[in-house]
Amino acid sequence: MKRLDGKSALITGAGRGIGRGFAEAYLAEGARVAIADIDLELAQETARALGERAYAIQIDVSDQDSIDAAIASVVSHAGKLDILINNAALFDAAETVDITRDSYDRLYAVNVAGTLFTMQAAAKQMIAQGHGGKIINMASQAGRRGESLVLVYCSTKAAVISMTQSAGLNLIKHGINVNAIAPGVVDGAHWDHVDAMFAKLEGKEPGQKKAEVAAGVPAGRFAEPSDLTGMAVFLASSDSDYILSQTYNVDGGQWMS
Repeated sequence: MKRLDGKSALITGAGRGIGRGFAEAYLAEGARVAIADIDLELAQETARALGERAYAIQIDVSDQDSIDAAIASVVSHAGKLDILINNAALFDAAETVDITRDSYDRLYAVNVAGTLFTMQAAAKQMIAQGHGGKIINMASQAGRRGESLVLVYCSTKAAVISMTQSAGLNLIKHGINVNAIAPGVVDGAHWDHVDAMFAKLEGKEPGQKKAEVAAGVPAGRFAEPSDLTGMAVFLASSDSDYILSQTYNVDGGQWMS
């Protein structure tokens, strides 16, 4: 028997990258998976590629109506919701004196409010079902410390860690386990975008920041999405039933806690 046989999962930001990697792992473990993304065409393309137990839905986690519609769509497709991964997020970087209210508002709307209110909507559905559930929030090593040019993003991920602690303590009475994963640096389109930002802000050549960061990882390399999937499966399975409010570092040894 596979560890997630018969389970229904919703993964936000699952069209590409880490979210897609989680979806592939969950499907391999027997779950039915909603590939949720703000880009519906991308979600549909990914769902087609991943097979018949994957299906696409659109979600904008900064909009409550969109969150509610996504939860309803999961229930319509699969009959229930057992697992949520709050993976959708935005990144920005700037000198402290150059941070704009627009950037602050966008990142907090997605990374903090989006995580909170998607978690809330999923929890309400799980409570109504009466069988508990698993919620996994995506934090970051950036939530463990400050970074000179990343004030807003770091603070949003610190908020995710804190929300995970509080929600986990509150929701376990309903049989809902809330935990988080804090990745380090994960290769892919996201880090190409980050590298380009640092090239501009720090006057580096394209690819230079990425190489410097990779050299600083004790494991000796960037993570691949597949490096995170074991933790994501564990936290969604019955193996983690006695674990709550924790944030697990999966970062090649970059942060110890």
